Amino acid sequence: MRKGSGGSVFRCTDCGAEQPKWGGRCDACGAWNTLAEEPLSRTVGRSDSKRTASLERPPVRLSELGAPGVERWPTGLRELDFVLGGGIVPGSVVLVGGEPGIGKSTLLLQCAAHLERAGVSTLYVSGEESPEQVRLRAERLAVDAGAVHVLGETRLEAITHHARVLGTRVVFVDSIQTTYTDDLEGAPGNVGQVRECTARLLRLAKEAGPAVLLVGHVTKGGGIAGPKTLEHIVDTVLYFEGEAGGTLDHRILRAVKNRFGSVDEIGVFEMTGTGLTAVADPAAAFLAGRTTGVSGSAVTALMEGTRPLLVEVQALAARSGYGTPQRVATGLDHRRLAVLLAVLERRGNLPFGERDVFVNVTGGVRLLEPSTDLAVVAALVSSVHDRPLPADAIFLGEVGLGGEIRPVTGLERRLSEAVRQGFRRAFLSTRSRVSLPGGGLEVVGMDGIGDLARRLAA
Repeated sequence: MRKGSGGSVFRCTDCGAEQPKWGGRCDACGAWNTLAEEPLSRTVGRSDSKRTASLERPPVRLSELGAPGVERWPTGLRELDFVLGGGIVPGSVVLVGGEPGIGKSTLLLQCAAHLERAGVSTLYVSGEESPEQVRLRAERLAVDAGAVHVLGETRLEAITHHARVLGTRVVFVDSIQTTYTDDLEGAPGNVGQVRECTARLLRLAKEAGPAVLLVGHVTKGGGIAGPKTLEHIVDTVLYFEGEAGGTLDHRILRAVKNRFGSVDEIGVFEMTGTGLTAVADPAAAFLAGRTTGVSGSAVTALMEGTRPLLVEVQALAARSGYGTPQRVATGLDHRRLAVLLAVLERRGNLPFGERDVFVNVTGGVRLLEPSTDLAVVAALVSSVHDRPLPADAIFLGEVGLGGEIRPVTGLERRLSEAVRQGFRRAFLSTRSRVSLPGGGLEVVGMDGIGDLARRLAA
């Protein structure tokens, strides 16, 4: 069994627990294959002067503290401000994760250019590009970033030194995986370097006051590379999603943690030749290009934070030629698809055991809510019978194992957005309690999937 050297320990990348030797399973959290060797620091903690200064700060009562309003700096990108809760908070640390080529560096460079024009001094630290390459990207994006201070550096001590000397109010670090500190051994990007550099940048933000925006690479599993504790250290975690190089140029910015605003909010951008632009009407953007009169297409409404979004669910059920039927799902959990297929076969008498099934959610959106079950079921039934669904209908409901259709939350807001987009019929559970919005919306109540199958087969 592999053992750590005298100057290293093995740390769990999920929970941060230390172990003296390597093992396949973390003893603290039970996660498998998460122990990574981490060199010990060459220095021991803080200096004596810093320790003494921290001891001289006595605790205070909350009632003795003032209640100043939270200042925010607008970024110039409406959707980014919406996700952050109104703008960048001074002294905060924001982590932006996403796959390569998705537009993380473009987003931060556009943000830095607008902040400089608004009188907020910035420092853009690039560990992956030279300052000359950053300038070329700025010229390609046609953004006025001439006043932005650019530093091609990966050493943390140099980054913090220049940030303090310049009196920078916002620091952009691209990326945290390329940053290292002299106080730790090991290459940039390992567990210890990433965690220690993030912790020291957090200390810079809280002591000196600048906001820090970090770029984080993601792993094959979709999580931000490095220890899981990285997301606990920072104030805000944003994920930049989309299909880089795909047919659709939409990018979704999702907040999964935000100490200064609500979580689960999303911002929708479009990648153009001159950079990222905010999508004016996200609900309509995901329905753009929708073809009506084709079987296997249903529309449902998601709640992303406080924002309802209409998305199209496409399904195709074709007779299997040979072997085990295929089950392919894009934007939908394949286990949820298996449950819905079993309910349709048992409660709806539809023979999916002999058919290949393909389900796709357009626009790169993921269906995580059970409220979208009815749309998936409707698209599957429509494909089996080869009968198009009404083009002006929206489907909202959770499907249970007994084939029953259950009501969903936030119904009024979803239906109001559907009416605004021109929909005139809503297929819901008969137990739904809803105050109909204006616009002549017709509600079609159903008790179970049998009612849906009979309506579509008639």
